[in-house]
Amino acid sequence: MTETSLTRTQVNKLGDRLRKGEVSKSDLRLLEDYRRSFTEAYDHVVEKIRNELGLAPTGRRAKSTKSIIDKLRREGTRLSTMQDVAGCRIVVSDMLGQDKAVRRLEELFPNSNLKDRRKMPSHGYRAVHVIVPHSNKLVEIQIRTSLQQSWAELSEKVSDVVDPLIKYGAGDEEARFVLNSLSRVIEKYETSELRLALDELKDSKPEGAISDAIKNAQAAKKQAIIDSLGEASEVLLSAERTKNDFSN
Repeated sequence: MTETSLTRTQVNKLGDRLRKGEVSKSDLRLLEDYRRSFTEAYDHVVEKIRNELGLAPTGRRAKSTKSIIDKLRREGTRLSTMQDVAGCRIVVSDMLGQDKAVRRLEELFPNSNLKDRRKMPSHGYRAVHVIVPHSNKLVEIQIRTSLQQSWAELSEKVSDVVDPLIKYGAGDEEARFVLNSLSRVIEKYETSELRLALDELKDSKPEGAISDAIKNAQAAKKQAIIDSLGEASEVLLSAERTKNDFSN
């Protein structure tokens, strides 16, 4: 039986077996076929974004089989409704650009659903996700600012080296505290940056009307945050290396 012949119920039963640990070779083959079945939907979404919006998304046609099985077991998600089997990412400079990109995506894909992780961060993770249905498949578009992307890269690196559970609100407490603190710093900065940009637009000021002093102060704050992300990475990874040295 191939994936194309699976009904929604059969897909969910496959997910149930994988969640319970009943991983047979035939089920792994079915899951691999299921992953590959997202290729057409992914290509369609990415091509429309590139051709009609002039944006350059990056990403993957499908999560790895291991990532899918881990998520099924961690979250109890139904396989047929998993929103990020296939996904791409768009990185913009700031929240004003983020909001603009989201509006354009919603116009391009009117049947899409929005998940704003800026209002409800997931263990420090902030971004906006636009979920696009196509040919009975879901494709997740992640829209991140450059700072949100830098934080996500730090979280991935620390999770890979220190503890994979960190991304999901568990694991090493010190690492989670640092990541959550940095996420709040970024949120505060980006909210302030957005407010200044909106005030400039509201007052119909000419471009560059915000004083150089304010611009320079904002740029300095942003650079300080970027430096803090790099320093946090070094400190956390160095601490983990030291811990491993002692345990050996």
